[in-house]
Amino acid sequence: MMAQYLEIKSRHRDALLFYRMGDFYEMFFDDAIAASEALDIALTKRGKHAGDDIPMCGVPVHAAETYLLNLIRKGFKVAVCEQLEDPAEAKKRGSKSVVKRDVVRLVTPGTLTEDSLLDARRHNYLAAYAEIREEGALAWVDISTGAFHVMPCPLVGLGPELARLNPSEIVVSEAHEANWAEFVPDFHDRMTDLSRASFDSTSAQTRLTELFKVSSMDAFGQFTLPEISAMGAIVDYLDITQKGKLPLVRRPVRESLRGAMQIDASTRRNLEISHSLSGSREGALIATMDRTVTAAGGRLLERRLASPSRDVAVITDRLDAITFAIENSRTAQALREALRKVPDMERSLSRLGLDRGGPRDLAAIRNGLAQAESIRDILVDAPISTLIQQKMAFLTDHAELIDLLDAALVAEPPLLARDGGFIAPGYDEELDECRTLRDEGRGVIASLQRKYAETTGVQSLKVKHNNVLGYFIETTSTHAEKMLSAPLSETFIHRQTTANQVRFTTLELSELETKIHNAGGRALEIEKRLFEVLRMAILERAPAINDASGALAELDLITSLADLAQSEGWTRPEVDLGRKFEIKGGRHPVVERALRKQGGEKFVANDCALSDGRDGAAIWLLTGPNMAGKSTFLRQNALIALIAQAGSYVPAERAHIGIVSQLFSRVGASDDLARGRSTFMVEMVETAAILNQADDRALVILDEIGRGTATYDGLSIAWATLEHLHDVNKCRALFATHYHEMTSLSDKLPGADNATVAVKEWEGEVIFLHEVIKGKADRSYGVQVARLAGLPDAVVERAKSVLEALEKGQAENAANPKAIIDDLPLFAAIPAAPPPTKVKESAVEKALAEILPDDLTPREALQVLYDLKSKLG
Repeated sequence: MMAQYLEIKSRHRDALLFYRMGDFYEMFFDDAIAASEALDIALTKRGKHAGDDIPMCGVPVHAAETYLLNLIRKGFKVAVCEQLEDPAEAKKRGSKSVVKRDVVRLVTPGTLTEDSLLDARRHNYLAAYAEIREEGALAWVDISTGAFHVMPCPLVGLGPELARLNPSEIVVSEAHEANWAEFVPDFHDRMTDLSRASFDSTSAQTRLTELFKVSSMDAFGQFTLPEISAMGAIVDYLDITQKGKLPLVRRPVRESLRGAMQIDASTRRNLEISHSLSGSREGALIATMDRTVTAAGGRLLERRLASPSRDVAVITDRLDAITFAIENSRTAQALREALRKVPDMERSLSRLGLDRGGPRDLAAIRNGLAQAESIRDILVDAPISTLIQQKMAFLTDHAELIDLLDAALVAEPPLLARDGGFIAPGYDEELDECRTLRDEGRGVIASLQRKYAETTGVQSLKVKHNNVLGYFIETTSTHAEKMLSAPLSETFIHRQTTANQVRFTTLELSELETKIHNAGGRALEIEKRLFEVLRMAILERAPAINDASGALAELDLITSLADLAQSEGWTRPEVDLGRKFEIKGGRHPVVERALRKQGGEKFVANDCALSDGRDGAAIWLLTGPNMAGKSTFLRQNALIALIAQAGSYVPAERAHIGIVSQLFSRVGASDDLARGRSTFMVEMVETAAILNQADDRALVILDEIGRGTATYDGLSIAWATLEHLHDVNKCRALFATHYHEMTSLSDKLPGADNATVAVKEWEGEVIFLHEVIKGKADRSYGVQVARLAGLPDAVVERAKSVLEALEKGQAENAANPKAIIDDLPLFAAIPAAPPPTKVKESAVEKALAEILPDDLTPREALQVLYDLKSKLG
């Protein structure tokens, strides 16, 4: 057995080998040590190899998925080795024969299909990148849904595209893996290298045509050699990991590099689109917007927010559909109630295609298609939009398959086909007979006994059973003579004679005995055969089922966004090909939701108006104190643009958005210690990427550029950056800074304007109004913010004195900055501030402390005021 294990393991050195031993998957040697640590399970030993104990651990087969999930999340790949024959068959070859085993599947992060291993509302992409003669292409597939896409992609654009897709695994050529890794450092640990042969475009073309059963890939469009290479590599990797059982992959969809708003990795991270900075879904934009009621609808929302469209017609169609749902709220509500009953057909279909599905996947297809027909009936007389009308066409013509599945399946089938009991009574006559024999064997025998008693006229005749003869007919010697004589002797066959009884059998009884004995196994065999028939019937309709699932997901997203817009007061944006960016009463959806949860504080809405730089400012220079809401204002405008181009209503009173081609965000501070980058270095790298890439239709938001270095260095960098955005990039931008000196740029740059966040001072305290207005801030109120943060009073007071000295010195020594420092006794011996003198409590304060307002009547309260007034005199 160990020789077999070592031989199989030698073919899968980079994976943990789950070696099937009865009801357990067992691991040995280094695999056992690694798995026991990763899974926190006991490490034991089994036998010896080369004189040493063999480390061993194992997991039960019935709970294997839980352990697989933990291993995959920790970066392992797992080779699942199954028994390919019954142990009884192996024994026929000899008592010491080893059961045939082999790996039936390689489990990797990008090839998962089980519901328990996947997030229902997120895609699980496997990607591949190929480059031929410096021309690159990126392909990706989600085998749990069958979605297959490809696009041209230069190497410099690989990082942003991977950030958009967030694939679980990336297949690259072993010849380039090291070189490409530096372009996508965030995804280096997800790369799997394949041989160069896997990326050969000629072989890839053959793999693809065989997979899709076409003579040429031209049937699906014109693909470049790198695109063919990337798609072929994915198919080859799937063939390797699935051991020849390729999933149901849909025909490839070629995406345009300019079809979606370009958003780089740092911008996605800063804007917290799909996950918050802490890494969780809660607190991200998608969690705020997701009101979908189906898993497929949730995945569609994720795709839309990850890839906002740049096509005005597409965006308009999506907005029209949401408008229809809002204007026909009863119809939309009926749709949502019906959609709640729609199962995840995409993933059920994928499992069935890989032969990993069960009876519940059959039922999911049946129930989903039945709901599709019902949903179409809801819409049939409604004044639907163009997009909804297009999707309605996919909800019909499934009656034949629905009827087949409805007749064949019970209402609530079991999870596994091997459990049986999922085929409905009355569907298959032979199955019903086997079940009757299995479940009602005694009744069948009793019925046969009555039949034989009537045939022979011997009422004392009995049908009995023992372990030697099996079932037999027994009667007394007196009656036996009659049964041994013609014509009964032709039916009843003598078996045995005892002292007082004679025993017979019949061909019918012998056959019945065999059927009863095999009824349970036979019933299961019939159900498995019928399962395969139903599975193939579904797979023949796979494209139509996928279309129906996609249509239902679209309807789910439409009605969910309509529900969101109505309940949150979102409005329809005007999206066109111009360069205007005008927001009236804009809000940050995530912050607004958080404030509501924390106690109902109202979010302060703000306006933003950027133009093309000719008839108004294309850049706003935003100043104001910390904590006033500058970063929130920056992010909310970027998110409004993203949400609008995703095809949704937006959190604003009114919005007019000229198509944004690229969205860049440089907000917040972070370092990259693993790559030796300080916070300032990370900031400069991200700023450089923006300045080198942003075109005239980009929207750029920058916050506190230059703050990580010396004051004059930082100011000069921020100054030059703003000028470059204005003069070279000519883009729309929001630029927040604490360098108040930069506000003079608005006089020099015609396309720049000043804005500030309003504050109010009251008795030495600063009150943040969170209101963005035109103009510039005269100070940053940093000392007041420090007080709010809880700095000791002595530190705050010292900071005030230093600030006053600096401001005074700057005014008096503008030409000699060094004089400011020389005159400032920053390190002078300053006596500690005396403790605050305790003021003697006044008569009024003492009287107030004794008053209990809740216990006073109005008349008594008035009297108290008179008494207090008299004490002041």
